[in-house]
Amino acid sequence: MILITTYSSLKHYRLEKPGLHIGVVGLGGLGHVAVKFAKAFGSKVIVISTSANKKKKAIEKLGIDSFLVSENEEKMQGVARTLDGIIDTISVVHPIVPLISLLKTDGKLIMVGAPEKAS
Repeated sequence: MILITTYSSLKHYRLEKPGLHIGVVGLGGLGHVAVKFAKAFGSKVIVISTSANKKKKAIEKLGIDSFLVSENEEKMQGVARTLDGIIDTISVVHPIVPLISLLKTDGKLIMVGAPEKAS
């Protein structure tokens, strides 16, 4: 299920082209696989997380291009309107509006880890 969820979402929304800038929110099981697929497609990948302690692993083991702590408003503003797509793998209620601000015009926000209840 994890492979199908992340792979088919990236393909369906045409985010499999080399050179695209893809954000991955959350670095659990789904996020880990989403990073691997996006990198395999030739994308520039930025992981967006609330946990700065995942940065080293994400860079060294998964080869991401950048890491962004979502609670750092200044850094978030620095990435505003730069992403072609974001695949959000978080399964708990969390703020979505800050993520939308990171998308280019016509960028795609894909929710694959949607929480049971909306905030």
